[in-house]
Amino acid sequence: MTKKEPGIINCDIPAITEIQLAIEEIEKNSFLCEERNFDRRMDAIDFIGFQVIDQIEALLQTTLQQDELLLLKHRAEKVKAELEEIDTALFQRLRAEIRTMGSTGKQFKTMVNEFVDLTLDDNEHQGEPGYDNLDIFINGLFSFQTMPEQTKDLEQEMVFYQKTPARIVFELVEKAHLAKDDVFFDLGSGLGQAAILVNLLAGITAKGVEFEPAFCDYARACAAKFNLSNVTFINADARKADYSEGTIFFMYTPFKGEMLQEVLAVLRKESLLRKIKIITYGPCTNEVALQSWLDFAPLDNNIYKLCVFSSF
Repeated sequence: MTKKEPGIINCDIPAITEIQLAIEEIEKNSFLCEERNFDRRMDAIDFIGFQVIDQIEALLQTTLQQDELLLLKHRAEKVKAELEEIDTALFQRLRAEIRTMGSTGKQFKTMVNEFVDLTLDDNEHQGEPGYDNLDIFINGLFSFQTMPEQTKDLEQEMVFYQKTPARIVFELVEKAHLAKDDVFFDLGSGLGQAAILVNLLAGITAKGVEFEPAFCDYARACAAKFNLSNVTFINADARKADYSEGTIFFMYTPFKGEMLQEVLAVLRKESLLRKIKIITYGPCTNEVALQSWLDFAPLDNNIYKLCVFSSF
Protein backbone atom coordinates (compact mmCIF):
# COMPACT_ATOMS: atom_id res chain seq x y z
CA MET A 1 0.00 0.00 0.00
CA THR A 2 1.34 3.41 -0.90
CA LYS A 3 2.55 5.76 1.85
CA LYS A 4 2.24 8.81 -0.36
CA GLU A 5 1.22 11.96 1.50
CA PRO A 6 -2.01 13.72 0.46
CA GLY A 7 -1.02 16.40 -2.03
CA ILE A 8 -2.26 19.83 -3.03
CA ILE A 9 -5.30 19.65 -5.29
CA ASN A 10 -4.15 20.08 -8.91
CA CYS A 11 -6.24 22.56 -10.85
CA ASP A 12 -5.18 21.03 -14.22
CA ILE A 13 -7.95 18.41 -14.03
CA PRO A 14 -11.66 18.98 -13.31
CA ALA A 15 -12.06 19.96 -9.66
CA ILE A 16 -14.76 17.45 -8.77
CA THR A 17 -12.83 14.54 -10.27
CA GLU A 18 -9.72 15.63 -8.46
CA ILE A 19 -11.52 15.89 -5.12
CA GLN A 20 -12.85 12.36 -5.64
CA LEU A 21 -9.33 11.06 -6.34
CA ALA A 22 -7.96 12.81 -3.25
CA ILE A 23 -10.60 11.19 -1.02
CA GLU A 24 -10.00 7.78 -2.59
CA GLU A 25 -6.27 8.05 -1.99
CA ILE A 26 -6.82 8.60 1.73
CA GLU A 27 -9.53 5.93 1.98
CA LYS A 28 -7.19 3.32 0.48
CA ASN A 29 -4.16 4.28 2.58
CA SER A 30 -4.22 1.70 5.38
CA PHE A 31 -0.96 3.18 6.68
CA LEU A 32 -3.00 6.08 8.11
CA CYS A 33 -5.12 3.68 10.15
CA GLU A 34 -2.13 2.27 12.03
CA GLU A 35 -2.20 3.74 15.53
CA ARG A 36 1.51 4.62 15.54
CA ASN A 37 1.26 6.88 12.49
CA PHE A 38 -0.18 9.87 14.36
CA ASP A 39 1.86 12.52 12.50
CA ARG A 40 0.81 11.31 9.05
CA ARG A 41 -2.79 10.83 10.18
CA MET A 42 -2.94 14.43 11.43
CA ASP A 43 -1.60 15.64 8.09
CA ALA A 44 -4.38 13.71 6.35
CA ILE A 45 -7.05 15.05 8.72
CA ASP A 46 -5.86 18.61 8.12
CA PHE A 47 -5.79 18.02 4.37
CA ILE A 48 -9.38 16.78 4.37
CA GLY A 49 -10.59 19.64 6.55
CA PHE A 50 -8.70 22.55 5.03
CA GLN A 51 -8.31 21.45 1.41
CA VAL A 52 -10.95 18.92 0.44
CA ILE A 53 -13.99 20.04 2.45
CA ASP A 54 -13.18 23.75 2.10
CA GLN A 55 -12.93 23.37 -1.68
CA ILE A 56 -16.19 21.43 -1.82
CA GLU A 57 -17.94 24.20 0.12
CA ALA A 58 -16.49 26.81 -2.23
CA LEU A 59 -17.67 24.84 -5.27
CA LEU A 60 -21.15 24.49 -3.78
CA GLN A 61 -21.46 28.26 -4.11
CA THR A 62 -20.50 28.32 -7.80
CA THR A 63 -21.65 25.11 -9.53
CA LEU A 64 -24.89 23.36 -10.35
CA GLN A 65 -23.53 19.89 -9.48
CA GLN A 66 -24.92 20.16 -5.95
CA ASP A 67 -25.89 16.50 -5.41
CA GLU A 68 -22.50 15.12 -6.45
CA LEU A 69 -20.66 17.64 -4.30
CA LEU A 70 -22.83 16.95 -1.25
CA LEU A 71 -22.14 13.23 -1.58
CA LEU A 72 -18.40 13.95 -1.79
CA LYS A 73 -18.62 16.20 1.26
CA HIS A 74 -20.37 13.46 3.24
CA ARG A 75 -17.73 10.97 2.12
CA ALA A 76 -14.89 13.30 3.12
CA GLU A 77 -16.45 13.97 6.52
CA LYS A 78 -16.87 10.21 7.06
CA VAL A 79 -13.22 9.38 6.38
CA LYS A 80 -12.11 12.33 8.52
CA ALA A 81 -14.30 11.11 11.41
CA GLU A 82 -12.93 7.58 11.07
CA LEU A 83 -9.34 8.84 11.33
CA GLU A 84 -10.26 11.00 14.34
CA GLU A 85 -11.82 7.97 16.05
CA ILE A 86 -8.46 6.19 15.85
CA ASP A 87 -6.89 9.02 17.83
CA THR A 88 -9.75 9.07 20.34
CA ALA A 89 -9.17 5.38 21.09
CA LEU A 90 -5.41 5.94 21.18
CA PHE A 91 -5.68 8.71 23.79
CA GLN A 92 -8.04 6.65 25.93
CA ARG A 93 -5.55 3.77 25.94
CA LEU A 94 -2.56 6.00 26.75
CA ARG A 95 -4.41 7.79 29.58
CA ALA A 96 -5.22 4.43 31.15
CA GLU A 97 -1.58 3.39 30.80
CA ILE A 98 -0.35 6.53 32.56
CA ARG A 99 -3.04 6.27 35.22
CA THR A 100 -2.46 2.62 36.08
CA MET A 101 1.25 2.15 35.34
CA GLY A 102 2.58 5.59 36.28
CA SER A 103 4.41 6.15 32.99
CA THR A 104 6.78 9.00 33.83
CA GLY A 105 10.31 10.10 32.98
CA LYS A 106 11.98 8.30 30.07
CA GLN A 107 9.03 5.94 29.83
CA PHE A 108 6.63 8.83 29.12
CA LYS A 109 8.98 10.48 26.63
CA THR A 110 9.50 7.17 24.82
CA MET A 111 5.74 6.68 24.69
CA VAL A 112 5.18 10.11 23.10
CA ASN A 113 8.07 9.61 20.69
CA GLU A 114 6.34 6.52 19.31
CA PHE A 115 3.72 8.80 17.79
CA VAL A 116 5.30 12.26 17.34
CA ASP A 117 8.77 13.42 16.32
CA LEU A 118 10.39 15.01 19.40
CA THR A 119 13.26 16.73 17.60
CA LEU A 120 13.88 20.00 19.42
CA ASP A 121 16.40 21.67 17.08
CA ASP A 122 13.83 23.89 15.37
CA ASN A 123 13.05 25.66 18.66
CA GLU A 124 16.41 27.41 18.49
CA HIS A 125 15.34 29.36 15.41
CA GLN A 126 11.77 30.33 16.22
CA GLY A 127 10.89 34.02 16.17
CA GLU A 128 7.47 33.46 17.73
CA PRO A 129 5.55 30.74 19.57
CA GLY A 130 5.32 27.62 17.43
CA TYR A 131 2.62 24.96 17.68
CA ASP A 132 2.71 21.66 15.80
CA ASN A 133 1.53 18.05 15.90
CA LEU A 134 3.14 17.55 19.32
CA ASP A 135 0.72 20.16 20.71
CA ILE A 136 -2.20 18.39 19.04
CA PHE A 137 -1.05 15.10 20.56
CA ILE A 138 -0.63 16.52 24.09
CA ASN A 139 -3.92 18.42 23.83
CA GLY A 140 -5.66 15.19 22.87
CA LEU A 141 -3.99 13.29 25.70
CA PHE A 142 -4.94 15.95 28.26
CA SER A 143 -8.44 16.80 27.02
CA PHE A 144 -10.76 15.38 29.66
CA GLN A 145 -13.30 18.18 29.45
CA THR A 146 -14.19 21.33 27.55
CA MET A 147 -12.00 24.36 28.22
CA PRO A 148 -13.77 26.48 30.86
CA GLU A 149 -14.79 30.10 30.48
CA GLN A 150 -12.97 32.71 32.56
CA THR A 151 -14.88 33.84 35.63
CA LYS A 152 -12.65 36.74 36.71
CA ASP A 153 -11.49 39.81 34.86
CA LEU A 154 -7.72 40.07 34.46
CA GLU A 155 -5.93 42.96 36.09
CA GLN A 156 -4.36 45.47 33.71
CA GLU A 157 -0.86 43.95 33.78
CA MET A 158 -1.97 40.31 33.59
CA VAL A 159 -1.54 38.69 30.18
CA PHE A 160 -4.32 36.68 28.52
CA TYR A 161 -3.73 32.95 28.85
CA GLN A 162 -1.90 31.18 26.04
CA LYS A 163 -0.61 27.61 26.26
CA THR A 164 3.13 27.12 26.34
CA PRO A 165 4.07 25.16 23.19
CA ALA A 166 4.53 21.54 24.25
CA ARG A 167 7.90 21.31 22.48
CA ILE A 168 9.13 24.17 24.69
CA VAL A 169 8.23 22.22 27.84
CA PHE A 170 10.11 19.17 26.55
CA GLU A 171 13.09 21.45 25.86
CA LEU A 172 12.79 23.01 29.31
CA VAL A 173 13.15 19.62 30.99
CA GLU A 174 16.32 18.96 28.99
CA LYS A 175 17.90 22.38 29.58
CA ALA A 176 17.04 22.89 33.25
CA HIS A 177 19.03 19.86 34.49
CA LEU A 178 16.33 19.00 37.01
CA ALA A 179 17.23 17.04 40.14
CA LYS A 180 14.85 14.61 41.83
CA ASP A 181 14.40 16.94 44.82
CA ASP A 182 13.60 20.02 42.70
CA VAL A 183 10.16 21.58 43.02
CA PHE A 184 8.87 23.18 39.82
CA PHE A 185 6.53 26.19 39.85
CA ASP A 186 4.66 27.40 36.77
CA LEU A 187 3.55 30.99 37.35
CA GLY A 188 0.34 31.63 35.44
CA SER A 189 -0.26 27.92 34.92
CA GLY A 190 -3.57 28.20 33.07
CA LEU A 191 -5.00 24.75 32.31
CA GLY A 192 -1.99 23.08 33.92
CA GLN A 193 -0.32 21.56 30.90
CA ALA A 194 3.24 22.75 31.60
CA ALA A 195 3.26 21.62 35.24
CA ILE A 196 1.74 18.24 34.40
CA LEU A 197 4.16 17.70 31.52
CA VAL A 198 7.17 18.56 33.69
CA ASN A 199 6.01 16.02 36.26
CA LEU A 200 5.44 13.33 33.62
CA LEU A 201 8.79 14.01 31.95
CA ALA A 202 10.98 14.50 35.01
CA GLY A 203 9.07 12.84 37.84
CA ILE A 204 9.53 15.85 40.14
CA THR A 205 7.00 17.72 42.25
CA ALA A 206 5.25 20.36 40.15
CA LYS A 207 2.98 23.21 41.23
CA GLY A 208 0.98 25.71 39.23
CA VAL A 209 -0.06 29.16 40.40
CA GLU A 210 -3.16 30.40 38.58
CA PHE A 211 -5.33 33.50 39.11
CA GLU A 212 -8.43 32.11 37.33
CA PRO A 213 -10.29 29.59 39.55
CA ALA A 214 -11.99 27.82 36.63
CA PHE A 215 -8.61 27.15 34.99
CA CYS A 216 -7.23 25.95 38.30
CA ASP A 217 -10.12 23.52 38.77
CA TYR A 218 -9.62 22.20 35.25
CA ALA A 219 -5.90 21.61 35.90
CA ARG A 220 -6.60 19.84 39.18
CA ALA A 221 -9.10 17.54 37.49
CA CYS A 222 -6.58 16.72 34.76
CA ALA A 223 -3.85 15.84 37.29
CA ALA A 224 -6.34 13.72 39.24
CA LYS A 225 -7.36 11.80 36.10
CA PHE A 226 -3.70 10.79 35.67
CA ASN A 227 -3.33 9.96 39.40
CA LEU A 228 -0.51 12.51 39.71
CA SER A 229 -0.38 13.05 43.46
CA ASN A 230 2.69 15.31 43.37
CA VAL A 231 1.14 17.83 40.97
CA THR A 232 -0.89 20.58 42.65
CA PHE A 233 -2.47 23.84 41.55
CA ILE A 234 -2.82 26.93 43.70
CA ASN A 235 -5.56 29.43 42.95
CA ALA A 236 -3.80 32.64 43.96
CA ASP A 237 -2.35 35.94 42.84
CA ALA A 238 1.28 35.20 41.91
CA ARG A 239 2.42 38.11 44.10
CA LYS A 240 0.96 36.41 47.19
CA ALA A 241 1.64 32.70 46.59
CA ASP A 242 3.79 30.58 48.89
CA TYR A 243 7.00 29.69 47.07
CA SER A 244 8.88 28.32 50.07
CA GLU A 245 9.32 24.90 48.46
CA GLY A 246 10.21 26.11 44.98
CA THR A 247 13.58 25.71 43.28
CA ILE A 248 12.60 26.06 39.59
CA PHE A 249 10.25 28.85 38.48
CA PHE A 250 8.85 29.07 34.94
CA MET A 251 7.18 32.08 33.34
CA TYR A 252 5.70 32.26 29.85
CA THR A 253 5.13 36.01 30.32
CA PRO A 254 2.00 35.69 32.51
CA PHE A 255 2.20 39.36 33.53
CA LYS A 256 4.24 42.46 32.79
CA GLY A 257 5.21 45.86 34.12
CA GLU A 258 5.01 46.56 37.83
CA MET A 259 3.33 43.22 38.55
CA LEU A 260 6.24 41.34 37.00
CA GLN A 261 8.66 43.39 39.09
CA GLU A 262 6.69 42.60 42.26
CA VAL A 263 6.80 38.86 41.54
CA LEU A 264 10.52 39.04 40.82
CA ALA A 265 11.01 40.80 44.16
CA VAL A 266 9.20 37.92 45.89
CA LEU A 267 11.42 35.39 44.10
CA ARG A 268 14.53 37.35 45.02
CA LYS A 269 13.63 36.91 48.70
CA GLU A 270 13.36 33.17 48.09
CA SER A 271 16.82 33.21 46.48
CA LEU A 272 18.32 34.50 49.74
CA LEU A 273 17.27 31.22 51.38
CA ARG A 274 18.41 28.79 48.66
CA LYS A 275 19.66 28.76 45.10
CA ILE A 276 16.84 28.95 42.55
CA LYS A 277 16.43 28.98 38.77
CA ILE A 278 14.01 31.13 36.79
CA ILE A 279 13.19 29.93 33.28
CA THR A 280 11.51 32.36 30.91
CA TYR A 281 9.86 32.27 27.50
CA GLY A 282 8.45 35.25 25.65
CA PRO A 283 8.64 39.03 26.26
CA CYS A 284 9.27 38.78 30.01
CA THR A 285 12.77 37.43 29.27
CA ASN A 286 14.18 40.88 28.60
CA GLU A 287 12.87 42.20 31.92
CA VAL A 288 14.16 39.24 33.90
CA ALA A 289 17.56 39.67 32.25
CA LEU A 290 17.87 43.08 33.94
CA GLN A 291 17.84 41.53 37.43
CA SER A 292 21.29 41.94 38.98
CA TRP A 293 20.76 38.98 41.33
CA LEU A 294 20.44 36.53 38.45
CA ASP A 295 23.13 34.97 36.27
CA PHE A 296 22.37 33.88 32.71
CA ALA A 297 23.91 33.16 29.34
CA PRO A 298 24.01 36.16 26.93
CA LEU A 299 20.72 36.65 25.07
CA ASP A 300 20.54 36.55 21.26
CA ASN A 301 17.55 38.91 20.91
CA ASN A 302 15.12 36.01 20.44
CA ILE A 303 12.53 36.25 23.19
CA TYR A 304 10.87 33.07 21.95
CA LYS A 305 13.76 30.95 23.08
CA LEU A 306 14.04 29.48 26.55
CA CYS A 307 16.38 31.36 28.87
CA VAL A 308 17.59 29.82 32.14
CA PHE A 309 18.54 32.23 34.93
CA SER A 310 20.27 31.14 38.15
CA SER A 311 20.46 33.06 41.40
CA PHE A 312 23.94 33.85 42.77
